[in-house]
Amino acid sequence: MPRTKNTAVMNWLFIFTFVVAFLVVFGGFVRLTRSGLSIVEWNPVSGVVPPIGQQAWEEEFAKYQLTPEYIQVNSGMTLEEYQFIFFMEWFHRLIARLAGLVYAIPVFYFLIKKTIPFKEFGIYFVMGLLFIGQAVMGWIMVSSGLVNRPSVSHFALTGHLLLAISLIGFSLWTAFGHKFGFPPPGRRVKWSLPSKLTAASIVLLVLQISYGGMTAGLKAGHVSDTWPLMLGKWIPANLFNSWVNLFESPQTIVFVHRWMAWLGLIAVPLVFYFVRKQNYPREIQKGLQWLIWVVALQIILGILTILSYVNIVIALIHQANALVLFALGIYFIHRFRALDRT
Repeated sequence: MPRTKNTAVMNWLFIFTFVVAFLVVFGGFVRLTRSGLSIVEWNPVSGVVPPIGQQAWEEEFAKYQLTPEYIQVNSGMTLEEYQFIFFMEWFHRLIARLAGLVYAIPVFYFLIKKTIPFKEFGIYFVMGLLFIGQAVMGWIMVSSGLVNRPSVSHFALTGHLLLAISLIGFSLWTAFGHKFGFPPPGRRVKWSLPSKLTAASIVLLVLQISYGGMTAGLKAGHVSDTWPLMLGKWIPANLFNSWVNLFESPQTIVFVHRWMAWLGLIAVPLVFYFVRKQNYPREIQKGLQWLIWVVALQIILGILTILSYVNIVIALIHQANALVLFALGIYFIHRFRALDRT
């Protein structure tokens, strides 16, 4: 972990985190508009420039017309309609390239200026690897939908999402270190109960986000547009007759995603109870009160996403709010661990 605090590095990390979070949400928009399979090649450099001229567009469209999505879903699509989904995916990839520059240019500048000492570069190097990893996983995800089926692998989509979440977590944790200070090396500190509960809540949230990724990849949100009943029942038949259903069945996956969220609504007030009982700083108590409302909002947004049959605007706000929850979780575990050391 770094030891050298610096405001400029902190600001860079917060900006980088925001860009990655925006990339995740815009990726959701691309998915919901079925734009993600419109560009059938991965050209990190030459792909910056979109097709220019009628012939170039017709050639690009001809490549798309060979894909399962065009053949099975969009066979009547016009060139103008294709241009719309092309530009959605092209803009998504452009944001990813810009995010790469937002990482690479400052990190090398800080290294050259020795603002980041080379011996403390490890965590920043991990961020770079995570960024490259999620980019590669993004292409693996897209390519999985270009061969035999008109949709991407829900495992690849979830892996792509989790790598982005990990990148956000590492960036935020390091940014908070620059803001509040880094722990002294070599000192082992016992975990308090609020720290343990917050860490457990983050694990639960990441699991919930994973099921959200699988729900999105399988389009399982369209299984049922009723709540609290699903397919007319509280617990539809055959949901758990095989453990494979937990990872492959759209009905089982969306059922788990629907109800796991309520554990968060229990966990956060529990953390608040112990924090208040142990007389933690008032700003921590106040922050946890707000966090309870953010969790409640997330559940409401999830229900509205179901009832609206996955309305794009509501679904994207639901996704963005999940990132807010994750960021708040990183903040609170950082603050609790700092208080554990006092």
